Amino acid sequence: INRKEFKGINLDTLQLLADSKKLSSLDISSFVENGLASKKDRIKILGRGELKAKLTVTAHKFTATAKAAIEAAGGEAVTL
Repeated sequence: INRKEFKGINLDTLQLLADSKKLSSLDISSFVENGLASKKDRIKILGRGELKAKLTVTAHKFTATAKAAIEAAGGEAVTL
């Protein structure tokens, strides 16, 4: 009953977005603009894939592997 649904976005998707749009920071509005989520979605960053870009990622939740990969690439994982 109290379960919260999250929209999952993987690291490989973040890397593709960073490469194609030349972004250094990703937040809820950038996910909505690029069609990855709607305004009402709660976003969780998942650890599948590889991240090489230094990004500041703002989302509702992160998996441990995703957070570690973002920080290992020199970026920052900001939890809302």
